[in-house]
Amino acid sequence: MSILIDRVRVAGFRGIKNIEVLLPRITVLIGTNNSGKTSLIKSIHLALGDYSRQLSEEDFHIDTDNKRVQEILVDVRIVSINEDGSRAKAFHEDWQAEFGDKIKAEADGSQYVALRTRSKVDAVKGGFNTVRSTLEKWPEASNWQIERIKETKVFKNFSSILFIAVEAQRDIYQELKEKSSWVGKVLSRIEYDDSEIVALELLIKEINEQAVSKSKELTNLKINLERLNQSFEGSGSAEITPFPKKIRDLSKHFSAHFGESSANIFPMEYHGMGTRSWASMLTVGAFTDLMATRHRQETTPFFSIFAAEEPEAHLHPNAQKTLYCQLRESKGQVIVSTHSPYLAAMAAQSELRYLKRSTEGIVVRYLRLKLEDEDRRRLQREVIHSRGEILFSKALVLCEGETEEQALPLLFQKYFGNEPFVMGLSFIGVGGSGKRYLPFLTFARDFDVPVFIFSDGEPEIVSKLKESYEKIYGETDITNCSNITILDGVDFEKYLIASGFQPEIEAAIHETEGNTYIKQWIDKNQGQRSGKKINNTNCTTCNQPIIEYNLQDYSVAESYGEALTKIIAKNKTKYAPLIAKKLCELEPGNLPPKIIDLFQKIKNKLGL
Repeated sequence: MSILIDRVRVAGFRGIKNIEVLLPRITVLIGTNNSGKTSLIKSIHLALGDYSRQLSEEDFHIDTDNKRVQEILVDVRIVSINEDGSRAKAFHEDWQAEFGDKIKAEADGSQYVALRTRSKVDAVKGGFNTVRSTLEKWPEASNWQIERIKETKVFKNFSSILFIAVEAQRDIYQELKEKSSWVGKVLSRIEYDDSEIVALELLIKEINEQAVSKSKELTNLKINLERLNQSFEGSGSAEITPFPKKIRDLSKHFSAHFGESSANIFPMEYHGMGTRSWASMLTVGAFTDLMATRHRQETTPFFSIFAAEEPEAHLHPNAQKTLYCQLRESKGQVIVSTHSPYLAAMAAQSELRYLKRSTEGIVVRYLRLKLEDEDRRRLQREVIHSRGEILFSKALVLCEGETEEQALPLLFQKYFGNEPFVMGLSFIGVGGSGKRYLPFLTFARDFDVPVFIFSDGEPEIVSKLKESYEKIYGETDITNCSNITILDGVDFEKYLIASGFQPEIEAAIHETEGNTYIKQWIDKNQGQRSGKKINNTNCTTCNQPIIEYNLQDYSVAESYGEALTKIIAKNKTKYAPLIAKKLCELEPGNLPPKIIDLFQKIKNKLGL
């Protein structure tokens, strides 16, 4: 049985006006840049660690009236958990002894400890005052800042709770030189008994003597240094120690090496930032293990909270996944902020916390867990695992097929003069079925991400889209939604042909296949038509006579357009970018009307 920080409330810290976050044992904070991930970690550091020493004026939130708040408030709730991660009703006796009368109980008897941290500007002495207290009860979320609750001051954090914060910029090579780093703290706690110190120093002395005696240069240096005797009346003595003479000096000369084999090993400064950053993270584990061992020896409980900003920094995708697995294996609580779709994809859906800015400041969103098993699997498989980049998008544009997925981003750039990703948009092809919108709509709803839809107009697809959209958003009239554009009864390719963009499709096919390909394809697949034979020669591919047709003479006007759509459907991967390229040669105002309609809806909704 252990403990867990299960809820954190923050007010007045950096960009956070007022927020409550539920924390599982492993918490993965995601969101775009400047969405509050670092601010949340720093606020917990203020409450449970030593961030108060680094507190500055910039940490105090600027409110809507452009004034800085006078106080930062952070509430933390600690609960007891069972081995399976579920909440236990009472603390283990070890933690009861540690927390004492700070333990409170809910109406059903479930125990907790509520901590409050207040940081204010010290108008008299300058600087800031940070006071930590325990609360008589955990207040309701709606008025937690203003409800009057008895606070009992405590002057330091619990010795059995260790909060470790690791910033995005980390380098073990630099940390080896700093006593305050985590590896420096490990080195400062090296202990040997007296007999071990004597034995080790004798070995070091022997190594130093051999190193000097076997080197002409060092021997000569020692001889010359001994000439100092002339100034000390022969009573001086020179000694050269290439290796630290005393065990207490080991940490001053400590270095770390790594390599693929013992014959190919190098100091950390010779490695890239990926290896050095990763090694820095692993030294935290060494310090945590050291502290856990000491608490066991003293028969006191111990709990660690490890908070890391961008643990994936400088690491390739497989290394990111490996590091995340190592973090999950730790016994304490882990909070990481990340921009890595690979790392986020490895997290359980219950572990994701999506932070974003809104008109009310920074807010946090969760994936709803009350989904059918198949819906949850599809959400994981089709969105989080396969499309992890959209976890960091400001808006989604969903479309049906491959042509739209390739064409729309290019046309967006043509229309707005900026790449979609620059403006935070992701274009997603859902695979040609209205029902496959469902996991993306679930994601967009739960994380409050604006979503736009560009749908084919066949009745079956529109019906499935309506079913999915209604299930997620409760909207029944999708034809009048301000974020949905539906084609008129046809798919995208047929829409382009019917809307007068047949020349662009012809040009795309001709550019790839040659100017006679369409006519040859029609002859082969739809039967020959009357026309003028060219040079009495046959096609080398299909062995049909090459005929020049007047395309306007077809008795059925749609047959030629149908032929074009069938040619495209046969190889959309090849034709989609070419069609997009030809459409991009048009002026922005001459793009297909439905595409302009989509872009205007995006513009109006997002204020582009």
